Amino acid sequence: MQRLKNLILVLLLASAPLLTAADELVDLSPAQLQKIRKNNALVIDIRTEQEWQSTGIIPGSRMLQFFDAQGQADPRQWLEQMQKLRRSPEQPIVLVCRSGNRSRMVGDFLTRQAGMKNIYHLQNGLKSWLQQGKATEPVCIGQIACNQAATE
Repeated sequence: MQRLKNLILVLLLASAPLLTAADELVDLSPAQLQKIRKNNALVIDIRTEQEWQSTGIIPGSRMLQFFDAQGQADPRQWLEQMQKLRRSPEQPIVLVCRSGNRSRMVGDFLTRQAGMKNIYHLQNGLKSWLQQGKATEPVCIGQIACNQAATE
């Protein structure tokens, strides 16, 4: 019986580093996002092209849509594209969506399934950014959109 207890204890201790290997997803307020950007954080807006054009994006953020208009995603392809944007495995990543729901889901995927560290998301999404009067920059995907934005 004692040998069984010792075996269980050894197994638990051996697996402890695995249980703490991935960081938890961290919620950020707009003010905290501004601070972490100063530390070279990569801000990724995962919304759709239509959403980017509708509201603009947080200045300096990168657009990398995760879910399509039907709510479908290809996590493997998205992860490959995201890795090309990231300078190093230690670079913080901040995910942004409209309300914080999609960025939380993607952040949970990155931390829990992909085992990534330094993953954050803007709590309550771009809505919270705009509610605090923070600026966005326009997104010009096509020439017509750019010309319209320049004349307004």
